[in-house]
Amino acid sequence: MRLSDCRALLTGASGGIGLALAEQLCARGAHVLVVSRTRATLAALLRRYPQQLAWIGADLRQAQDRQRVLDAARDMGGVNLLVNAAGVNRFAMLEQVDEGQIEDMLALNVTATLQLTRTLLPLLRQQSHGLVVNVGSTYGSIGYPGYTVYCASKFALRGFSEALRRELADTPVNVLYVAPRATRTGMNSQAAMALNAELKVGVDEPEQVAGAVIAAIEKDLRELYLGWPEKLFVRLNGMLPRLVDRALHKQLPIIRRFSAASHRKDHP
Repeated sequence: MRLSDCRALLTGASGGIGLALAEQLCARGAHVLVVSRTRATLAALLRRYPQQLAWIGADLRQAQDRQRVLDAARDMGGVNLLVNAAGVNRFAMLEQVDEGQIEDMLALNVTATLQLTRTLLPLLRQQSHGLVVNVGSTYGSIGYPGYTVYCASKFALRGFSEALRRELADTPVNVLYVAPRATRTGMNSQAAMALNAELKVGVDEPEQVAGAVIAAIEKDLRELYLGWPEKLFVRLNGMLPRLVDRALHKQLPIIRRFSAASHRKDHP
């Protein structure tokens, strides 16, 4: 896909990977409609690319807001690239997460993404070539302690991407599933980043991830997994899950310690 020919709709654009994607899409000549609940972090980018970048404020969990996004996409002449980058994360053991937090994470990471994609598919199918990009996670392939709800949402997103790609195989629309490893964004708590440091987990910068996603879009890939040895662990977990079980069992006391410390800080 040539980015200079793209009319893209990007969710989760106000920070982290989404903000880096918005900047790099514009730098490659794409016209981008960015969706987020707040505009402040996008202000400088909107000033830099006034002819290419437009913003719409929306809570994608709300049906009426998704309809407004559809109307805005129609007003820009349709879209041939949808990037679902909106999402939330929480590092906590399952018993430390309350009902509302579980519902909120699944509502944004899964339900809103599926609903928005369904809403925009007719526009994408009108194009000579369309692409849906779903930003998942390594934790969409490896169930990791302390991220049970997040893993559930990303496993769901990976399955959705695979099924939708097969469902659209006889149409002009392709689906790309992207699985970053740990990334330095505001979505990760201090406890999560401290755990990564303790376990010597590699952490990418948002700009690195965005650059890899841009390259995958240009090559029209179907899947993109980032990071080493994370890509190896994904393969091992698929073929030899008990091997990964044993490795994570050794890490479990450390994970519990950081999770407990974070929970005490949040609930003094």
